[in-house]
Amino acid sequence: MTIINNASLKSFNTFGIDAKAQSYCDISAIEDLKSVLKEHHKTPLFVLGGGSNMLLTKDIEALVLHINLKGIEIISETEHSVIIKAMAGENWHNFVLWCLEHNFGGIENLSLIPGNIGTAPIQNIGAYGVELKDVFISCEALKIDDQSKRTFLKSDCNFGYRESIFKQDLKGQYIITSVNLELTKNSHILHTDYGVIRNELDANDIKEPSIRDISDAVIAIRQSKLPDPKEIGNSGSFFKNPIISAEEFIELEANFPDVPSYKISDEAIKIPAGWLIEKAGFKGKRFNDYGVHNKQALVLVNYGNASGKEIFELAQLIQKTVKRLFNISIETEVNII
Repeated sequence: MTIINNASLKSFNTFGIDAKAQSYCDISAIEDLKSVLKEHHKTPLFVLGGGSNMLLTKDIEALVLHINLKGIEIISETEHSVIIKAMAGENWHNFVLWCLEHNFGGIENLSLIPGNIGTAPIQNIGAYGVELKDVFISCEALKIDDQSKRTFLKSDCNFGYRESIFKQDLKGQYIITSVNLELTKNSHILHTDYGVIRNELDANDIKEPSIRDISDAVIAIRQSKLPDPKEIGNSGSFFKNPIISAEEFIELEANFPDVPSYKISDEAIKIPAGWLIEKAGFKGKRFNDYGVHNKQALVLVNYGNASGKEIFELAQLIQKTVKRLFNISIETEVNII
């Protein structure tokens, strides 16, 4: 376990922002994590996972702990289901592929989501009608101030739309070290309600899809819309899809009859933030070395050497414009650092 001073974080965040860490430590064992937390209990800390859900707008004046814990194991199983423990440093998409290889179902709709296992519960990651909470059993975490271990059950996590207790009441207090998920072994429950998934399956003449077919469809859809962070710096969807009241939707639809929507309940309607941003004229716009992706307006991009501050200022401009045009507030999904 080595601590590096004045370390560049450019290769550790998918936006490719060249921010510096005052000091940096790669953590590959829980005992090392306990030791560094104990030894540096008075030092400001910054916990880094896959670096896929953050925008660095400044240097990090702290000790950056890069959680790189590895391992996947089957904890228990029945005839129909299996509980899998995955360590926090495992890449999420690689984990999905591992599950598909074993015919374990439940997270195929979450294929190609960037990031690591440990940050998945914090964000309650989701896509195409599925969220992590749908398969979540528990996670283990270390409390930063005293290194005590705690198991958080699903009921403890206060999961919401891209929300959890780890982003709210317990923000900055725990480091997740592993996650337990329950997946199906057979009789998989398939989620093909989203039209784009059904369209992709139909295009490939797949009438009775397997979980692998759905994963392949999701991957194809995401690759057609989202840039590869290895080629263009980005953090996937930058904004959350806003949820408005039924009354607000009636007014919005009166002014914009073509507005797409997804009914959450009789009182709540979800509006695609990408549609709002595109309608506001930002899709494909480029400002020097940063901008909005030309295929998906939800995605802000770094074409090479943009600063995090520049990208954040663009995000604020988009929020103000959407609010002015539609009277709808859109929140960032990405963490602004």
